[in-house]
Amino acid sequence: MNLLMVIFALIAILSVVSVFNSIKNKNLLALVFGVASAAIFGWFVVMTVLHQGYPPALH
Repeated sequence: MNLLMVIFALIAILSVVSVFNSIKNKNLLALVFGVASAAIFGWFVVMTVLHQGYPPALH
């Protein structure tokens, strides 16, 4: 789960970058998908850190 959380955090960061690029290019569909993916992956990472801690606690 630890490595998966790092990968999801990188996806969320890249989604934020894509949001800024889609605003610059005035691409509405890319903006919607970028915001949605950043929100979903970012929320997953935040809740995983809050619930399990980082590094995750072993039983």
